[in-house]
Amino acid sequence: MATKDTYNAEQIQVLEGLEPVRKRPGMYIGGTGQEGLHHLIWEIVDNSIDEATAGFASHVNLIIEDGNKVTVTDDGRGIPVDIHPKTKKSSLETVLTVLHAGGKFGGGGYKVSAGLHGVGLSVVNALSSWLKAEVHKNGKVYVQEYHRGVPQSDIKAIGTTEKSGTIIQFIPDETIFPVVDFDYNTILTHMRHRAYLTKGLKLCFTDCRNGQNKRYGFYFEGGIKSYVQYLNRNKEVVNTPFYVEKKVDETNVEIAIQYMDSYAENVQSFANTVTTPEGGTHVTGFRMAINRVINEYARKNGLLKDNESNLTGDDIKEGLTAVVSVKIVDPQFEGQTKAKLGNPEVQGHVQQVMSEYFKYYLDENPNEGKKIIGKAALAARARAAAKAARETVIRKGALEGMTLPGKLADCSERDPKQSEIYIVEGDSAGGSAKQGRDRKFQAILPLKGKILNVERARLDRMLSSDEIKALIIALGTGIGENFDPSRLRYDRIIIMTDADYDGAHIRTLLLTFFYRHMKEIVDTGHIYIAQPPLYKVSYGKEKAYVYNEAEKDEVVDEFKGIRDEKKKARDLKKVVKKAQEETPEESADLEEAKEVTSIADAVSFSESSDLQGINVQRYKGLGEMNPDQLWETTMDPDNRVLLQVKVEDAEKADEVFSMLMGAEVDPRKRFIQTHAKTVKNLDI
Repeated sequence: MATKDTYNAEQIQVLEGLEPVRKRPGMYIGGTGQEGLHHLIWEIVDNSIDEATAGFASHVNLIIEDGNKVTVTDDGRGIPVDIHPKTKKSSLETVLTVLHAGGKFGGGGYKVSAGLHGVGLSVVNALSSWLKAEVHKNGKVYVQEYHRGVPQSDIKAIGTTEKSGTIIQFIPDETIFPVVDFDYNTILTHMRHRAYLTKGLKLCFTDCRNGQNKRYGFYFEGGIKSYVQYLNRNKEVVNTPFYVEKKVDETNVEIAIQYMDSYAENVQSFANTVTTPEGGTHVTGFRMAINRVINEYARKNGLLKDNESNLTGDDIKEGLTAVVSVKIVDPQFEGQTKAKLGNPEVQGHVQQVMSEYFKYYLDENPNEGKKIIGKAALAARARAAAKAARETVIRKGALEGMTLPGKLADCSERDPKQSEIYIVEGDSAGGSAKQGRDRKFQAILPLKGKILNVERARLDRMLSSDEIKALIIALGTGIGENFDPSRLRYDRIIIMTDADYDGAHIRTLLLTFFYRHMKEIVDTGHIYIAQPPLYKVSYGKEKAYVYNEAEKDEVVDEFKGIRDEKKKARDLKKVVKKAQEETPEESADLEEAKEVTSIADAVSFSESSDLQGINVQRYKGLGEMNPDQLWETTMDPDNRVLLQVKVEDAEKADEVFSMLMGAEVDPRKRFIQTHAKTVKNLDI
């Protein structure tokens, strides 16, 4: 293992000069939106975690203050400060100003690292209006400041210390990022992930913005085993967690799995503590191993009959929660955002570890093995029933001479990219929507009542629901193993429900269906939520549709002002006219007329505080709107407001859907009790 003395200038390898990061930030952080903004923090935090992974740090602290000032502190070895032999500058300035300069390119600084390209510090520096690096090393404190990537002076020794470590402070450049607003929950989730993936590391996040002092710390001895238990904390589980950590060649493999009594799968994968949402070779190796081991165990123990087919990957993954983490010397990611791992040797390493140790787990825990096989076998029978039900649905549709549900009012446009479908609550609203729509590109599918809660139902039961069946056929993608997002018949799927609590429940049921069974069309941005107005406020020829109470009050006040100004003008006209009529001579000169006007201006006019002349109409439901109103407010592309449904955090989304729609009552009860006081305008 490397020692503190071996991390010096010789290990900082420079691969190429500085690229124009400020001109093309998207090449390095994926964009200048919220994701790219938070990527600045990830780069610095991950550097500190690399020190912990290498065995040289035990604490990492993150603080955000007013003015978007970010501070990351670790107790590692400290960035080297001696003169680099190639750049002739300090090693600190080298890693802060030169891309692909760092201890991660074979110089012996790190065996395992989250940062692949070595651009982390330099990119953060380039995209910050101000950055300060403070290094505690060799008994001294070294400091250097930068403005937009330019050093303001040479590195300076400003004092002595008995500690070692690095403190990086920076402020994102507002000329690069349109909105600089760090999200507390996003950072909290990232820090939690990193703590689970680095056993024994203490991670602390403090948010000091707006006079608050929100502090959250993480420390997990159990690593990803604790993570799996956290993911399943609100669910009924089938087995005790399986956990293994094993090193094969230079690859450290860590896997934890636990089955839950539900139908969704939740597999989280990481490489060098970096999340890989698109999986990669480590996930491929894991799936191959678990499929083979479960089938072999089921055959060996008579849990599968001779005439029964092997369990498929879809059967085995039903209800599976798993975390697969690998740490490797030379990770091959796709792009700087590291979405997918590509190292081919890792597949074999993961497959070897999972196969060997999962066999031990099943052999040593026969009751757990029976439960897991029983759940997968039940999924297989349900899959066969769903296939039969699906074939029945298709066959029935063909016999009736139709492929689309009769209640669907389709559009004439045949190009999916130019068309959209409104999923509407109730026949009444559906009728208005059909009359008010633009038939060329807008289709309408009215649904009757509340659809089946698919969080608690398998595919065969889903296909027995007429409403879900109509929805699947209308969208054209198929379902289950036949799901094909490329066959989607509409580019925009717009959920349009009433602006009340029943409407919100129906919307949640629909979103649960899409997230659990058509997640790919959610991920690709096809799902939208329409925003029907809650009120119509009118005064004379003026009218406005508003979407909440606060907006209604603003419009009412605006219309009151218009009304009172008109009243004031009318009264003023009367005063002037009366004054002119009382003038003794018809030929009053101009000065007298001005004086009369001045007197009229000084007259006090009282403003009305009531709603006289102002009409406020509250819409209880979409069915109360006539077709023209529905088109103008909710369906006209020039006026409507649509919310696009995005899933930034799959783990959080899975938790919310399980909590709101799952079988476990206690988590839902706690949620309601916690948030009851924040509910406004409750309809009783």
